[in-house]
Amino acid sequence: MAFSPAHFFQSVWTLNAHSNVARAWLSPPVVSHTLSASRRLSSPFLISAQYNSRRLNGDFVSSTVRSPISTKVTNGGEKTEDHPMDTVDDNKIADGPLKLQERDFAGTPYVPVYVMLPLSVININCELVDPDGLVHQLRILKSINVDGVMVDCWWGIVEAHTPQVYNWSGYKRLFQIVHDIQLKLQVVMSFHECGGNVGDDVHIPLPEWVREIGRSNPDIFFTDKEGRRNPECLSWGIDKERVLKGRTAVEVYFDYMRSFRVEFDEFFANGIISEIEIGLGPCGELRYPSYPANHGWKYPGIGEFQCYDQYLSKSLTKAAEARGHLFWAKGPDNAGHYNSRPHETVFFCDGGKYDSYYGRFFLNWYSRVLVDHGDRVLALANLAFEGTCIAVKLSGIHWWYKTASHASELTAGFYNPCNRDGYAPISEMLQKHGAALNFTCVELRTLDQEEGFPEALADPEGLVWQVLNAAWDVSIPVASENALTCHDREGYNKILENAKPFNDPDGRHLSAFTYLRLSPVLMETHNFTEFERFVKRMHGEAVPDLACVTQPTT
Repeated sequence: MAFSPAHFFQSVWTLNAHSNVARAWLSPPVVSHTLSASRRLSSPFLISAQYNSRRLNGDFVSSTVRSPISTKVTNGGEKTEDHPMDTVDDNKIADGPLKLQERDFAGTPYVPVYVMLPLSVININCELVDPDGLVHQLRILKSINVDGVMVDCWWGIVEAHTPQVYNWSGYKRLFQIVHDIQLKLQVVMSFHECGGNVGDDVHIPLPEWVREIGRSNPDIFFTDKEGRRNPECLSWGIDKERVLKGRTAVEVYFDYMRSFRVEFDEFFANGIISEIEIGLGPCGELRYPSYPANHGWKYPGIGEFQCYDQYLSKSLTKAAEARGHLFWAKGPDNAGHYNSRPHETVFFCDGGKYDSYYGRFFLNWYSRVLVDHGDRVLALANLAFEGTCIAVKLSGIHWWYKTASHASELTAGFYNPCNRDGYAPISEMLQKHGAALNFTCVELRTLDQEEGFPEALADPEGLVWQVLNAAWDVSIPVASENALTCHDREGYNKILENAKPFNDPDGRHLSAFTYLRLSPVLMETHNFTEFERFVKRMHGEAVPDLACVTQPTT
């Protein structure tokens, strides 16, 4: 494995976890304002969102200016007010607020802005809810040059009752409205359950005919070592098993995507549908469901491996036989439980069994199953949607990043300990299929996590730096979305800084940004005025009211 600068940073982080000087020098130039919950993000983000909500309300001093680097060299290229620092009394600096000039994004690259539609826009009977209200809101979005909207096409709604009988009626009406208003569409092929995650205000299970199969054959679902099933999505072990009324899981996904492509051909032909995001796992993300709240997981637990259904167990046995060590055909028995900490386990502790011969074999197999699943589904997605951009969502599992094992990433299928780049194989797989990467962790500040949850040894900025570079190294587009509802200027400024890194020598920037989410609160006058200003800056337009933003100092 080639040496990765990200792992150099990680090694130093691990050795200097409590060193402010090392942290200031090594911290990658990716910043964000809050943690938030995407339509498909899970529990850790709710905890962090509650913390950051208190911070934004003034209950905590801003962590950004506590960084030794931030009071002198501003993130994102922001300029301090012009005054000679060597003549200013230190006490006055400590007592007074620090004012930073907002960065001028005029003339910067155009980053399209989309807005997620409410989860309840289409009901369980595939009917469009409140079309008149939706038309009114979409016209307002169009008036400020929003590029388009994102909508989930739920498998549990469209193919709800009978295999290969699809009901697209509500989506047809919705898409025609979007077309008439001349907006574009990002469409998510949502092969997972909706409900129980942060931001989910509706419940949409998997199709009833699939759940019926699951009652007699629960091994179609991911299973933990205690035998508990997770019906949020189908196990990748049945990707090539004909257990779904004579079809494999991959065939079911392809038939659904092909039906969508045929049904909405005119919207592809006229360019209204600009991107298809392919759901590849729980919450629509490419990962194992390693930290399900319904099984008792709480942040920052390491999670558990999810490979104990009969189909994945059979795959592991074949891999062990091929290696010549049949006794390796089992998951680790010393990896703790959902809420364990790495140092409490023999497998994940420093110098633990994760880096033994068996550990490396198991983790290679476990992560390869994840990559192979993405590879299979994306190959068919490209057949179904030839000529249309496709994207994949990757979760930002940042807790325990400052440990050697990266335990929570390992249980989720990202083989990314401190001595290995676990995101390069995923990026290479996406590059093979011409797919974009949608990554959500770009908003989080490491210092916020250290203040709020020091025991988690989290480093979202380090993770973002690694993942974005893994994607850009193979020249694939990177998009993002906010996770917690954001209406304030500070939050928008942080999104902008991440969307368009300051002085990047290669001019790299996000390919698109999707805002969560269309709501009556967003439409309130003050909030919408701020959002309009944000859209202009994402588009590289000038705004007349660039200001000095006051931030508290330590």
